Amino acid sequence: MLDFFTIFSKGGLVLWCFQGVSDSCTGPVNALIRSVLLQERGGNNSFTHEALTLKYKLDNQFELVFVVGFQKILTLTYVDKLIDDVHRLFRDKYRTEIQQQSALSLLNGTFDFQNDFLRLLREAEESSKIRAPTTMKKYEDSEKAKKPVRSMIETRGEKPKEKAKNSKKKGTKKEGSDSPLATSKATPAEKSSLSVGAENGVELSKEELIRRKREEFIQKHGRGMDKPSKSTKSDAPKEKGKKAPRVWELGGCANKEVLDYSTPTTNGTSEAALSEDINLIRGTGPGGQLQDLDCSSSDDEGAAQNSTKPSATKGTLGGMFGMLKGLVGSKSLSREDMESVLDKMRDHLIAKNVAADIAVQLCESVANKLEGKVMGTFSTVTSTVKQALQESLVQILQPQRRVDMLRDIMDAQRRQRPYVVTFCGVNGVGKSTNLAKISFWLLENGFSVLIAACDTFRAGAVEQLRTHTRRLTALHPPENHGGRTMVQLFEKGYGKDAAGIAMEAIAFARNQGFDVVLVDTAGRMQDNAPLMTALAKLITVNTPDLVLFVGEALVGNEAVDQLVKFNRALADHSMAQTPRLIDGIVLTKFDTIDDKVGAAISMTYITSKPIVFVGTGQTYCDLRSLNAKAVVAALMKA
Repeated sequence: MLDFFTIFSKGGLVLWCFQGVSDSCTGPVNALIRSVLLQERGGNNSFTHEALTLKYKLDNQFELVFVVGFQKILTLTYVDKLIDDVHRLFRDKYRTEIQQQSALSLLNGTFDFQNDFLRLLREAEESSKIRAPTTMKKYEDSEKAKKPVRSMIETRGEKPKEKAKNSKKKGTKKEGSDSPLATSKATPAEKSSLSVGAENGVELSKEELIRRKREEFIQKHGRGMDKPSKSTKSDAPKEKGKKAPRVWELGGCANKEVLDYSTPTTNGTSEAALSEDINLIRGTGPGGQLQDLDCSSSDDEGAAQNSTKPSATKGTLGGMFGMLKGLVGSKSLSREDMESVLDKMRDHLIAKNVAADIAVQLCESVANKLEGKVMGTFSTVTSTVKQALQESLVQILQPQRRVDMLRDIMDAQRRQRPYVVTFCGVNGVGKSTNLAKISFWLLENGFSVLIAACDTFRAGAVEQLRTHTRRLTALHPPENHGGRTMVQLFEKGYGKDAAGIAMEAIAFARNQGFDVVLVDTAGRMQDNAPLMTALAKLITVNTPDLVLFVGEALVGNEAVDQLVKFNRALADHSMAQTPRLIDGIVLTKFDTIDDKVGAAISMTYITSKPIVFVGTGQTYCDLRSLNAKAVVAALMKA
């Protein structure tokens, strides 16, 4: 039993709708549009919303969407056939009205499709009930029964026919490989006897015929079949005696002035290093704004300069035919046209560190988006598929909800409470380092920060945060802010309950008037159930405003596994009815991957959450906001 079936245009006009069990289809269809169609996630034609399963089909030629909804506990095998039949009949019946491509014509059009749909539904249900009875295969129908009994009997000492044939082939190869040596050792007497025997008409044996053929072949082509002699040693006499000693650049050197790279110092600190450090730290931009991520490199600039130079080897005709190659004029794209291009695109995405499953789903989404679309006269399949994939990737990197921390912090200030951010992730991805970077960014924007040291497991975790706090305090001393402490560390040592420390830190921040609380947690693997339970407890008890997952840009398929299991663990171990999941992503070590930026695509695709920050270095100012177009350009670069 179907809940509903609706047909609407991609512009949002509902052309026809069938209401079954469900009272309204607005909510599920809107969820499908927001989560799948607008986010370019059409790799799978099925979507689950609450208790319903929605299946859809896109008609890219006429810009239509066909959606059917039914209860997900039901297994309806005829749904796919029903969508195909309805799509074919509706398109053929109302082709004239749809081809006008105007909203007014669609609104004024009358789509009386109720009787046709009920007929197709009835036929689909009956076809699913009528199934041919499955009969077991008899022995007489098998291939084994067709073989004679003699062919299946193997006696000791005999080989099967296939093995005997292979051994014969190997034997002939061995004989052929030994032919030059055998013929080279033949005496002149044997050669004369062979020739005489052939001339007299005497019937020669098989071995004699083979030997004679070898002789003729060698006489015809010369003795070049012999193995080349080994390279002899050069007769040039070696120079005796020890050469002048080599002077190593990094070894000991008598001239110490060459190794003196020191610069004048001021109070024990190098003046050049001090000035460079201050300039580097103050590099976040005016007003503490984050700079956009730049994925270009010097290699790209050199390649662009080289590409601008005209190639002298290509002629005018070659360039003309190269331009016209692969053009499809005014035809609709099919799966066969795009198959080879999509295979290359999928391999390219995997090579760029995109998870394999995500790459397959992306290519499938592009195929569904372009199938049936009419191409222009001078459009190639490759350029069309590449452009559609670029648009999909940009759309994926710009998800529905955008995290604006500064706006949310100011809203929390008006409510006179601290804004709480919790960092979580696996071991060694840089949670503490990027927490310090975000602290510096918040300090540059005039907000006071309290750092909660809730990593009570790793040795040196509290000391690391203490060092960051001392350095940040030196950059933003209380004297510059009217005697107000801008950054402070809240720590209770090791071996304590992390959830309790976070609760005490939030209460301390509320009493002392801190604007933001940054909660650092211990690194944990996604398969460690006890540690994941402790993390879910910390998030459930303290209800932070923002939960950030810290992941490194070096991972490929592991990124999907980490995010899926972190979200699943937070949902399973939470005691709340609506569990708190990951709200955003901090992508670290982005400066180590060159143009292999696929982890950003994998993480955003699997969670539909935005990448809030990107870590690009080791200094406090190495924090960027994600530039979706720059990332996609680096991803699509050959």
